[in-house]
Amino acid sequence: MTVRLDVVSIFPDYLAPLDLSLIGTARRKGLIDLQVHDLRDFTHDRHRTVDDTPYGGGAGMVMRPEPWGEALDHVLAQGPADAPPHLIVPGPGGVPFTQAMARDLAQQPWLAFACGRYEGIDERVYDEAREHMPVSVVSLGDYVLNGGEVAVLAMVEAIARLIPGVIGNALSLVEESHEDGLLEYPVYTKPPVWRAREVPEVLLSGHHAAIARWRRDERLRRTAGRRPDMLATLDEQDLDARDRQVLDELSQPS
Repeated sequence: MTVRLDVVSIFPDYLAPLDLSLIGTARRKGLIDLQVHDLRDFTHDRHRTVDDTPYGGGAGMVMRPEPWGEALDHVLAQGPADAPPHLIVPGPGGVPFTQAMARDLAQQPWLAFACGRYEGIDERVYDEAREHMPVSVVSLGDYVLNGGEVAVLAMVEAIARLIPGVIGNALSLVEESHEDGLLEYPVYTKPPVWRAREVPEVLLSGHHAAIARWRRDERLRRTAGRRPDMLATLDEQDLDARDRQVLDELSQPS
């Protein structure tokens, strides 16, 4: 199945990195059909204006509804009316983007992304779009970017790598950070000793059960140290006796 992705931006060249690495390879293989649209192509004045001053006053500029309306109409016209895309609008006021959301979006056949700029897009664009397609405002984190392009680069990479066939070894996705509520374990490669620092002995043992247990312990330790908030979301039924022992040890004062 080919997944279609449409991106609307006033800086289409910003999305050029999506032709590199695994995402670029997936595009060339036909796994992803990615189309980037220049919002200014949907303006009708010689200055190709996409913004204006906000009603009610205030600093900054707001993106006008007319070019956005025409751009989204153009995107909708690329596919069947009874199966519109899911429109994703990056913004600091949106719901958090998570690995679970990326996995859900990777199963959808058509996604569209609207890259806002300035103080944002006229709210009527969201209201109008919801009449024709699902709309989600999504935030990468609790900070503000100059525009939606950086967020779209991150989201498309996170989503596209979960599409079957994009990652050569699907098993590499299984124990990644956030896949099951924990961060990933530390990884090592050759040489076994570097600047007097040794690879943990268990990883050289060939004892697969011991290695799996060490990795699980390290995932618990790393999550507790870096993202203790994630531990609160773990299902107690998914923890074995050793898991509880490690968590108990980590909860003791040092």
